[in-house]
Amino acid sequence: MRHVFLTASVSLLALSASTGATAQSPSTAGVEPGASTVSDVIVTAQRREQAAQDVGIALSVLSGADLTDRGITNINALQTATPNLEIEPAFGGGAAQFRLRGVGFQDYASNNSPTVGVYVNEVAYPVPVMTQGLIFDIDRVEVLRGPQGTLYGRNTTGGAISVVTRQPTAVPALGMTAEYSRFDALRVEGFVSGPLGDRLQGRLAVTTEQGGAWQYNRDTGESIGDANRSAVRGLLAYQAGDRLDLTLDLHAGVDRSENQALYLLNPLVTRGGGAGSVTIPADRDHAATGWGLSPRFAAEIGRSLDARPGRDNSSWGSSIRAVLELDGVSLTGITSYETLDRSEYGDWDSSASVEADTFFGSDVKVFSQEMRLASDAAGPLSWVAGVYYSKQDLDERYSSDFIDIYGTYGQVTYRQQVESISAFGQAEYQLSDTVKLIGGLRYEDESRDLQGFGAAFGGAVALPPTSVSTRMTPLTGKVALEYAPSHDLLIYGSFSRGAKSGGFTTYNTGQSSAIQPFRPEILLAYELGFKADPSRSLQINGAAYLYDYTDQQVLSAVYGANGPVGLFVNVPASRIYGAEIEGVWRPLPNLRISQSLSYKHGEYTDFFDLDVPASRTAGTAVYVDKSGRDIPFPAVSYGGAAAYDWGVEGFDLTAEANYSYRDDYPSWLGVRYDVPAYWLANASLTVSPAVGRWSVTGFVRNLFDQEYDLTRNFFTSADIAQPGRPRTYGIRLGYQY
Repeated sequence: MRHVFLTASVSLLALSASTGATAQSPSTAGVEPGASTVSDVIVTAQRREQAAQDVGIALSVLSGADLTDRGITNINALQTATPNLEIEPAFGGGAAQFRLRGVGFQDYASNNSPTVGVYVNEVAYPVPVMTQGLIFDIDRVEVLRGPQGTLYGRNTTGGAISVVTRQPTAVPALGMTAEYSRFDALRVEGFVSGPLGDRLQGRLAVTTEQGGAWQYNRDTGESIGDANRSAVRGLLAYQAGDRLDLTLDLHAGVDRSENQALYLLNPLVTRGGGAGSVTIPADRDHAATGWGLSPRFAAEIGRSLDARPGRDNSSWGSSIRAVLELDGVSLTGITSYETLDRSEYGDWDSSASVEADTFFGSDVKVFSQEMRLASDAAGPLSWVAGVYYSKQDLDERYSSDFIDIYGTYGQVTYRQQVESISAFGQAEYQLSDTVKLIGGLRYEDESRDLQGFGAAFGGAVALPPTSVSTRMTPLTGKVALEYAPSHDLLIYGSFSRGAKSGGFTTYNTGQSSAIQPFRPEILLAYELGFKADPSRSLQINGAAYLYDYTDQQVLSAVYGANGPVGLFVNVPASRIYGAEIEGVWRPLPNLRISQSLSYKHGEYTDFFDLDVPASRTAGTAVYVDKSGRDIPFPAVSYGGAAAYDWGVEGFDLTAEANYSYRDDYPSWLGVRYDVPAYWLANASLTVSPAVGRWSVTGFVRNLFDQEYDLTRNFFTSADIAQPGRPRTYGIRLGYQY
């Protein structure tokens, strides 16, 4: 099957020569000039290069050009460009909550593993807050839906996001992109690449984002939201011999940006409604916000009294990848070390009143080692097998100030160590010209130790330092059958078993029962799909799936001395099912159209839970049977893109538009916190010389100035929401040599 499907998330400018690129990348190779043909996209989803249309997995691919066109510079923004993916900022903070096909985990702490694994150049980022840096100099992003583990370093229930950066080149190359847009936002990215010797090649890429504040303090008029983040990546590729290749990856980043602020959904009565209380009206303007620090909290977190919510984070990491070609097999080793030093202050009550001010001080270190063998010889059997070791160290200090509502502040400190070793493998056997059998297994032994966990409120020790631990040893795997009755049709069916680690609820609680570990979750996934090429200009892909959960991990609560306190619990049984259909059509050589539509539904089949809103109203614990209730996530997502090329007087022009729709996002907290459905649309016009290396693009993002929210929540007495960015327009200049 030669042609590959590009989902609606793929900006079709990548198929056009008007991007100014001087060489094809693997993800955009194969375009026939002047032909109404959808191009091949080469992916490494199964740890070897394949045309995506030949892979019996539901996946989406975005090229580096797609990310640039859509203004995607971080992982979170992928949700507007990928079907069935939601990435929510937890309580409007710096931690990310991933959800793919409805499989997600809601957590604003740093210590628990996500349901969706994130990889950069095959290196796992197992602590979710580590994924929040800039992504730049990208060749492609592959989003795999469904449990992963037989091919990847980490075991996940939702799927995987694999980021592949551009690699050193054999010929000299350099390039730069500069983008300036509304609210004085500036983004600059550049690279230089080429040979450094007979067997040595190098690449250096840098990027920075500055400005862009569009929100303001409702009391003082001060702006908030300016970006101030930069990153650098250096790659060295060395051909040590005819059979040995080495790649060294060194990278670092700093982020001293102000936070995107929250606004008040409803009026806030400060100081808990007691003497001296003030009512702050709900914000009609989504750009309005507020913040404020108590002297005690400011001193504790090392901020000035007039500090704006924001972060002072730094990260660096390195990896070395070695590939040794042997007779009939290849041996790959990847050794990596990643760090993050996080310091982030958030105002979660969106007011000058000290109702819910938070601080995260995190020191993260992750070491990993992977070794794998893969078959190279031609024949009906292909296989890959490996071992993976990872060790995580997390030192965390989490503080929350409730001075004006409870007269207290909370402090939580702990250290967590995670050690994991696993063996994995997958084999494919071509039973006949049309039928292929696939099987894979994974065994993992992971231990999590929470050490010295202590919580204090108002300076009084509520819970002395406590240590707890948990361990999981799941056996997971996959069985699949692929049937290709012709070169333009692939039908596949699969059964997978995935697992997600257990963990601990590390919130500000003085109850020892609240930090007892929750169990791992197990997901059984059944999927049936097809990939079809009815003609050279049309591709249609579809999949239907059924997920059966055991011990699904959900954010609930325990009723404490001051009301409900967040707690993760295991749901005995739950279920998700859904379907996706995607298509790309190139009716003319210079016109490309893509569309996608997905639906999913989930429900708890056995769940007895604390009713948080009812408990807050009653002033005591109220429980409810949630069996048969829907799992809260958007049911429908829709997206598409269209691009048209033409030439005028020696210049190439490309007009492009893309759009996405996300359905209502129900909240587990109650309907008042449901996130309404919204549409987003973007458009651009690119001009470049027919023979030349530069390009100029004018763009508009959020074309119709849609008001929408990324999340809605409460923290103490405040009902808050984090709004999405308003309409943004600007210009982008590009040059490549």
